[in-house]
Amino acid sequence: MSDSARPDELMTIAAARCLRNGATCFVGIGLPSEAANLARRLHAPDLELVYESGAIGAKPDVLPLSIGDGELAETADAVVPVPEVFAYWLGGGRIDVGFLGAAQIDRFGNLNSTVIGAYHAPRVRLPGAGGAPDIGAMATEVLVMARHGRRTFVPELDYITTPARVPPALLRAFPGPWGRGVTRVVTDLGVLTPDASGELVLTAVHPGVAVDTVRRDTGWPLVVGEPLDETEAPTVEELQALRDLRERTRRAHARRSVTRHPAP
Repeated sequence: MSDSARPDELMTIAAARCLRNGATCFVGIGLPSEAANLARRLHAPDLELVYESGAIGAKPDVLPLSIGDGELAETADAVVPVPEVFAYWLGGGRIDVGFLGAAQIDRFGNLNSTVIGAYHAPRVRLPGAGGAPDIGAMATEVLVMARHGRRTFVPELDYITTPARVPPALLRAFPGPWGRGVTRVVTDLGVLTPDASGELVLTAVHPGVAVDTVRRDTGWPLVVGEPLDETEAPTVEELQALRDLRERTRRAHARRSVTRHPAP
């Protein structure tokens, strides 16, 4: 065991552990992609990664910069048109886990990745919805990663990009296949899961994290589960694999930058 893990490493390793071998995971760029690719290197070699650009079964050696990164197409089992990804894979109920990030999360797990501030005059214009609303609605379960703080865990979203649950009226009008919505949120402080009402409850903290710290960094009165678990500390193997992946990615992207923008 190791006690030297940084908060972001605790988050990534805890999220990677949530992914089982053999599952099909629709994965977003950034934190979700890092955790999913770490899981594939450690305990889930048969984890099938699906990216929005159409890469099915991608096995990148380094983390992609975007869904259009050539690394995904070059290492995928197949590359299909985007409509097929959403209609056949996602809409057909073939995605076990949707793996998303978000700029804002509210107490019921609704996500914002569109704007910070007023929609027509935002303080920050974010990347937008992309496939997140579809993933949130139709993946069997949805895992979310985010750094814990009051700017992210807010009492009210500035914009709802991805609802945490499919509205009942939609369920009645169009019977499936719908997923369960957001089922777990992993942060650099701990893990939150929805209770029967859909409200996010703190169910585990990472080693060394106090409950009061999580409460302080949450923008609503946080419910704490009883009993409250502690996530298992990262192993030396897990930490080394994550750090190797990050360093390999850093070097690869630095080489790309030099190739694209050679010194005069």
